[in-house]
Amino acid sequence: MSTTQSLHSLWTSAAAEPDKIPSPHIEYAQLSPTLIVLGAALVGILIEAFVPRRARYNAQVVLAIAGLASAFAAVIALALDGYGTTKAKIAAMGAIAVDGPALFLQGTILLVGVVAVFTFAERRLDPKKHGNHVDSFTPQAAATPGGEAEREAARAGFTTTEVFPLALFAIAGMLIFPAANDLLTLFIALEVFSLPLYILCALARRNRLMSQEAAVKYFLLGAFSSAFLLFGIALLYGYAGAVDYSSIARVVSNSEANVDPALAGTMGNDALLLIGGAMILVGMLFKVGAVPFHMWTPDVYQGAPTPVTGLMASATKVAGFGALLRLLYVVLPGLRWDWEPVMWGAAIITMLGGAIVAITQTDIKRMLAYSSIAHAGFMLAGVIATSEDGVSSVLFYLAAYSFVTLGAFAVVTLVRDAGGEATHLSKWAGLGRRSPLVAAVFAVFLLAFAGIPLTSGFTGKFAVFKAAAESGAGALVVIGVISSAIAAFFYIRVIVLMFFQEPKVDGPSVAVPSPMTITAITVGVAVTVVLGVAPQYFLDLAGQAGVFVR
Repeated sequence: MSTTQSLHSLWTSAAAEPDKIPSPHIEYAQLSPTLIVLGAALVGILIEAFVPRRARYNAQVVLAIAGLASAFAAVIALALDGYGTTKAKIAAMGAIAVDGPALFLQGTILLVGVVAVFTFAERRLDPKKHGNHVDSFTPQAAATPGGEAEREAARAGFTTTEVFPLALFAIAGMLIFPAANDLLTLFIALEVFSLPLYILCALARRNRLMSQEAAVKYFLLGAFSSAFLLFGIALLYGYAGAVDYSSIARVVSNSEANVDPALAGTMGNDALLLIGGAMILVGMLFKVGAVPFHMWTPDVYQGAPTPVTGLMASATKVAGFGALLRLLYVVLPGLRWDWEPVMWGAAIITMLGGAIVAITQTDIKRMLAYSSIAHAGFMLAGVIATSEDGVSSVLFYLAAYSFVTLGAFAVVTLVRDAGGEATHLSKWAGLGRRSPLVAAVFAVFLLAFAGIPLTSGFTGKFAVFKAAAESGAGALVVIGVISSAIAAFFYIRVIVLMFFQEPKVDGPSVAVPSPMTITAITVGVAVTVVLGVAPQYFLDLAGQAGVFVR
C-alpha cells in the first residue's frame, strides 16, 4: 500500500469511525540500525548538557563507537536473517526499504562512521594541534575567571565534543537516504544529514575564515540543490498522484493508472514527469559531486576540518549514490531512454573534468576533492549499466573508495607545520625522507586512487567498467580509461614529490599519531590491500546485495 493510500485510508477511517482509528505499523526491528544511531545521538546531546566538561570527551567517544558498532551488528543480524535477499521488504508503512542494497550501503556507512570517529577523536577538529600540544588559548584568556580551567580543557582537547552527536545525526540521515522508498522520506533524510554537516564544516579553529566560508558555500549551494529536489518531488507527485516509489514506477510504466480526482488534471502529463525527474536528478548529482554540480566540492573540502572532509568525501558519497541508484532503478526504469543520455553526458564531463582540473591543483585537499569528482564519474559508468552487475559494481566501488579516502585524509592530518596542517603540495617535498612510513602509506592510497593493480581501486574500476561494457557502453569505458590515465599523472606526481625531492629545511613535521589515528590508517590500508589482492568474497557479497525490492 502506498504512503498516499495509507494516509487516505486513515483519514477515511477517522471520519467514519472516530473511535477506531487504525494504528500505524512500524517494524522497529528492521529499522533498528537507524534507531540505534539516533538514540546514541540523543544521548550525546544529554552528555553535552549534563556531564562535566572533563568527562565529556571519553564519554562521547565511547558512546559514538558503541552506537555505530551496535548499529552495524543490527545490520549484520538483518542480513543473516534474510532481509538482504529472500525476506526483503518495505517497512514503516512504505517509507523505508529493507533490502540488499540498503543493508550493504548502511553497513558501509556505519563502518566508515566508526573510522571517521577515530579521526575526530585524534584531532578534535582543531588544526592548531601539534602532536599532543594545543595552543588554542592565550595567557590573557587563562587570566580571566575560569580561564585556566578552559585552558586545561583545551590542552586535553575537550572543547569540541559536540562534533560527536552532530556526526551521529549526520550518519543517521545517511542511513535513511539510500533506503528511502518514498520521495518525502528521501527529502527528510537529505536534510537530516546535511544540516549537521553544514555546522561541522564551520568548526575549524585555526583558519576560521576559510572554514566558515566553506560552511556558508556548502549551505547556500546545498539549499539550492534541495530546492531543485523539492520542486521535482512536487512535480512527480502531480504526475503520479503518489510519492512512494512503487506507485510512481507503475504510473510511469502505464501498468496502473488509478486517477486521484484531485489530480485528474495533471496525472499522466509527461511534461511534469520529465521536468520533475530532471530536477530530482539535479539534486542527486549535486550530492554525489558530479559536474556541473560540483562547484562546492573543492572549496568545502579545503576549508572544512580534515576529519569532517574525510567523512563527507566517503559516507556522503555512499549515501548519495545509493539513493541515486534506487531512484533510477526503482522509480524511473520506464524512463531509461530519457535519463540515460543525460547520465552519459554527466559521467563523461565528470570523469574528464575532475581528472584534468586536478592536475592544476597545488593544495593536497583540493587535489583530493577533484579526485573525488573524477571517481564520481567512474561510478556513474556503473549506474548507466542498468543491470544487477552495474548495481553490485557500484556498491563494491563505494565500499573500496570510502576507506581509501578516509585513510588518505587521516594521513593529511598528520603533516603539519607552524601554521597547522601543511596542505600545500610544495611542503610535501621530501616527506619520504622525513617520515618514510607515513609517505609510503599515503603512496598506497594514491596508487589505489589511480587504479593500480593489487589495490582496491583497480578492482573497483574494473568492476564498473566491465558492467558498463557488457551493457553496451563501450565508448564510455574508453573515456573512463583515458580519464584514469590522466588522473594517474597527478597521483604519481605526488609520490615523486615525496620520495625523489630533497626535503626543505623549514619543511613540515609529522605529528605523532594517537592509537585511534593509527587504527584509522591501518584499517584504510588493510581494506585497500585486501580488496585488491583477494576481492572475490566481497564482489560476491555485493552481487548478492544488488537486487532492489519493489
